[in-house]
Amino acid sequence: MLHPLESKLAATWPPSEWADVTVVAAVSGGCDSVALLRALTAVKAAGEGRICAAHLNHRLRPEADKDQRFVVDLCSRLGVECEVGHIDVGRAAAKEGEGIEAAARRCRYRFLQEAAGRLGARFVVTAHTADDQTETILHRIIRGTGIRGLAGMARVRTLGHASLVRPLLGVRRAELIAYLDDLAQTHRHDSSNADRRFTRNRIRLELLPRLREGFNPEIDEAVRRLGSLAGEAQTVIDRLVDERFERCVASDGPDAVAVDLDALADWPPYLVRELFAAVWRRRGWPLQPMGLTQWDELARLAASPTSAARRDFPGGVAVEVAEGRMRLSRSV
Repeated sequence: MLHPLESKLAATWPPSEWADVTVVAAVSGGCDSVALLRALTAVKAAGEGRICAAHLNHRLRPEADKDQRFVVDLCSRLGVECEVGHIDVGRAAAKEGEGIEAAARRCRYRFLQEAAGRLGARFVVTAHTADDQTETILHRIIRGTGIRGLAGMARVRTLGHASLVRPLLGVRRAELIAYLDDLAQTHRHDSSNADRRFTRNRIRLELLPRLREGFNPEIDEAVRRLGSLAGEAQTVIDRLVDERFERCVASDGPDAVAVDLDALADWPPYLVRELFAAVWRRRGWPLQPMGLTQWDELARLAASPTSAARRDFPGGVAVEVAEGRMRLSRSV
């Protein structure tokens, strides 16, 4: 008989959908990912597929090697293949000029994508919870975001040739801890989760408790509800952008596109900005350096199709406007 947490996982992500394919579970050794791995192995349906684990040693903490050994031992006991990677996140952050949090996230997803490729996985599964969703949305609000950012983490998105699935987004972390207690399953404690130098930790340890106590005891649900509504709105926006994209954007070389600006004449600036963001995403151009100022500049250039202009944008993207046409190209 399945545990209630396992039944919830099976209802959210039916095992029949992944019974005959390879699934890679991201396992750090913390309570969330250990609970995910235990639940996946418990609910897996009979089939030709297999569950594999992927653990990235970030080399950020003294106990990182012990975390790795814990994950490898756990996988051995469960009969799960374990893919292990190593990265010096501090060095990676310095090289790219980004913060530790951003570098760790970038390296982690790159590792998961590479692991999925090596293992021939159809799905990559992470243990993000409802609590993570709340923190993510608040983090984005603090940094500044639009509707897409307000939507939080998507339950499913592409990751290379695989699909990234977050089946626990509707589950609170307390439920996972209770599940592990019921199984008498140990897990690792990440000491960096208490480090208040990281914005996300301050959101969890300082901001959310203050909001619950002083403003709204149900703030977590309110934030996630906002994220859900933003996600619905973004779905409508994406549909409009996709339809217009096919009409006015065409490839114009190895790493360039041409945009018919006359086809955007009747569009509000917001949707024009979204269309250019779609160009960036589809081309795999770096989105992080692009802010509202840059997207606004692109929309202004698009609004003057007959005025010749040339601008350089972050990430090596050059934009040229002439005779009702905009050409965007990137040199690396």
